Amino acid sequence: MNSKILVLLLGILCCMPAYAQKNDNLPVCVIAIENEDNMKVNLSIEIARTDREHTYGLMNRDSLSENSGMLFIFDGDAYRNFWMKNTKIPLSIAYIDASGTIRELYDMKPLDISITYPSKHPVRYALEVNKGWFKKNKIHIGSKIFFNNCK
Repeated sequence: MNSKILVLLLGILCCMPAYAQKNDNLPVCVIAIENEDNMKVNLSIEIARTDREHTYGLMNRDSLSENSGMLFIFDGDAYRNFWMKNTKIPLSIAYIDASGTIRELYDMKPLDISITYPSKHPVRYALEVNKGWFKKNKIHIGSKIFFNNCK
């Protein structure tokens, strides 16, 4: 990313108000993810669709329930880049393609804005959960997401 654009984005984000806790206005839905044992693991998710919802994500929250997360839905396939600005919770992120297949998984460091987590592939979705949730549930690259009308 161009350094001037990054500086501009940092300036804008620093001046925006932040959500203190869970945004009750976001839709909540249950998705299923097939793990390596061919079992479906359910996950309660909040859905972030708008630019504003994408920007705030899970910022300024103190916790995230064990089997919950946030699904970021984008209009098309593109390379995505996430970071942990004002995000206190240790998170893992899955980058997911349009077919619902996990293409990449990363563990992210809380409150660290010196690191970003860019996708290596164009993706349509990103899913954030508590750090280690994917590993604990035997979910890996190639696992399939079943959106259950959550899109």
